[in-house]
Amino acid sequence: MNPPPSSVSPARSRERRQRVQAAETGVAVLKALGSLGGRASLTLIAAHVDESPAKVHRYLVSLMEGGLVAQDNATQQYFLSLESLLLGLAAMRQADPIRMAEASLIRMREELEITCFVAVMGNMGPTIVRFEEPGLPVTVNVRVGSVLSMLWSATGRVLLATLDEGRVRALAQAELDDATPEQRAQLDPDDPIGVLQQSVRDAGCAVVRDTNLRGISAISAPLYNYTGRPCAVLTALGATGGFDASPHGAVGQAIRREAQAISRLLGNVSGEARVPA
Repeated sequence: MNPPPSSVSPARSRERRQRVQAAETGVAVLKALGSLGGRASLTLIAAHVDESPAKVHRYLVSLMEGGLVAQDNATQQYFLSLESLLLGLAAMRQADPIRMAEASLIRMREELEITCFVAVMGNMGPTIVRFEEPGLPVTVNVRVGSVLSMLWSATGRVLLATLDEGRVRALAQAELDDATPEQRAQLDPDDPIGVLQQSVRDAGCAVVRDTNLRGISAISAPLYNYTGRPCAVLTALGATGGFDASPHGAVGQAIRREAQAISRLLGNVSGEARVPA
């Protein structure tokens, strides 16, 4: 039996493909303008999308009619205008680190069978805001709402290294002042906080073994927003005996990979972080 004839004529199908291609080109032109800093000449935009200036100009005119792009009369450069700004603001409002991290937390829980969580800097210190654990969880006395140490938890060390704000350092200094000789022995004797911060920045993550919770090791990595500012921390933990707490082990690589993926969802598309002065 012959297949039934298509209800869409060849001419209509061709027109639909042309509309899709036109939309794709328009999006490419708009994205090119964004990647060029939001302002660029016609020649530069055309070179970026590898199309002729005449063709790109037609799309820019359409984008101007839609309010997404405007042109500077003095320089003739094109720039993102009000409607693009409003779209960006709407996207930024959706960029919640807790929501954006959900898929990564579930993926790590299921693929690596590890306990993991997201924490943010709260009024009292690093605070867990989302927690996932595998079918056979590690027994720990932390849950959503738990406040962690600045110096002795991997989560706190990441925030200390990436935020380096007055209140963050004050919390760390208070813990250092109350530290036991055993705890102090884990840090540099001359510059305990500074050396710790630099080691975390160099590794791109923080690792602790039996420092915050006896028998528990953890690895943490920062989440960055669209400005390059750290906004949360992704952490994995497990029983020290069976948990690979090496920065370059399977868990360490997964933490950094997932942290980078979440940061991209939060708008940190360049992968750049704002390094504290």
